[in-house]
Amino acid sequence: MARRQVTCINKTDRPNPWERIRNIGGAWGKRDQQSAVRDIESRLHAYYVQRNGHEVEVVVAVSRYGNKYLKTEADGEAPNNLLALPECA
Repeated sequence: MARRQVTCINKTDRPNPWERIRNIGGAWGKRDQQSAVRDIESRLHAYYVQRNGHEVEVVVAVSRYGNKYLKTEADGEAPNNLLALPECA
């Protein structure tokens, strides 16, 4: 399993967590949210963000409606580390 650092995201204007992130990206390129969810669930790739010198894992969460989306593990930081990243080009 390859570990990929996420350094940017592309957001939508949607308020729902499963629609909020369109893409995640890094030095390895960009992946749409649905593909990244499949990568994590199949253990093809793991994703993480760097925060204050620590790696925080990107995980798959499920909304109360059953929709899968990406977020970071709880680390005591707010807002979600993933949503705090800059926009990808």
